[in-house]
Amino acid sequence: MTSESAMPADLSTLYPTSHIQVVITSFGYGHAPAPQADLTVDARRHLRNPHTDPALRDLTGLNPTVRQHVLATPGARGNIQHVANYAQTLLDDAANQRQRLVTIAIGCIGGRHRAVALAEEIAATLRAGGVGVDVEHRDVDKPVIQD
Repeated sequence: MTSESAMPADLSTLYPTSHIQVVITSFGYGHAPAPQADLTVDARRHLRNPHTDPALRDLTGLNPTVRQHVLATPGARGNIQHVANYAQTLLDDAANQRQRLVTIAIGCIGGRHRAVALAEEIAATLRAGGVGVDVEHRDVDKPVIQD
């Protein structure tokens, strides 16, 4: 067992640079409240909703067709970059703190389409910049919320 006095002041030195620094959780407001996070993104009003297309309704944001449908919304890619930049800023600001972990929650109505697609794209953007990211899809396997 390691004594407390042997622990470094900056715990991030215990992990390689690829360790998890950001956790992104997609969720559906229609299933439960938003999880606690440093940043919560509400994707309900500003992105195309695949739920309105019967061919896409039972798929998820993990499907490339659904993902492209969501990302084709004007401004979607800019929003992804803004969220990734903000997460990086939070990480940079925490560089000398004992714990460097940024949490992002992204919600839509059911947590199956828009939130999932955005979470995956933000994660890909952060990973391309060398940030360790874990993505959790809280409600992706829950039933489709009917209109």
